[in-house]
Parts: sequence; C-alpha cells; structure tokens
Amino acid sequence: MNRDAKSPLRVAVVGPCSAGKSTLSPSLTSAGYEARQPAQEHSLVPDMWQRITRPDILVYLDVSYRAARLRRPHIDGGPERLDDQHFRLIHARSHCDYYLDTSELTPLQVRQAVLAFLQSWEKKHQPGY
Repeated sequence: MNRDAKSPLRVAVVGPCSAGKSTLSPSLTSAGYEARQPAQEHSLVPDMWQRITRPDILVYLDVSYRAARLRRPHIDGGPERLDDQHFRLIHARSHCDYYLDTSELTPLQVRQAVLAFLQSWEKKHQPGY
C-alpha cells in the first residue's frame, strides 16, 4: 500500500478506449478517491500504469467492440484497434484488483459496481479486520 491512513485511496483506472474510464474517474474523485487514468492502452511500456500512478488499487474496465462502436461511432480502427489495446493492457489486466466488463452497463451501474468494490476493499483492509 502506498498511502498513510489520512490519504485518499489511490485508484488507477485502465482499459481500452470507450470502456468508461473518463466517465468513472471524476465520480471516484467526487467520492473521495484519488483517481487516475494512465492511458496504458496507448503505451508500449507494459507497466506504465504502475510507474505513473503507483496505485493502491487497479481497476480494469473492459468493453466489447460492438459496445465501443455504439458509444463512439466516430472513432474506429476496426476490431484490430481494440485487439491492439487489449494487447497493450495484458500486464494491467493480469495485475488488476477489480475487472469489470462495461459493455452492457450504464455509467451509473459502472460507478455503483466500482464504488461497492472499493468500499468492500477498504473495509477488509482496515486495521483489526
């Protein structure tokens, strides 16, 4: 863990484009977490997410090609683009504390699911638990 008891929990949010990172992160910040998006999906450095954010928790949001196209019809590189991003995210996915496929979820459902996980994690990591 990278923080003292008074510091907010540092959460890195990674995933392919259109998974919901930009929508989720401000919600986490307003809930009292230090949320960061290291743009791992664009980096060829596998552990960039660790180097840049040094998170206490790594949240991985995923999305299907179909859902990504519905969310951002103006951005497309074909399924190959999503495959490439998934490849760049292999290290992060293998180290994530929480994985969530957002393809069939609303932003509110994503927020609720991630906040529920974070609250549960914090409870389990309190002294004396």
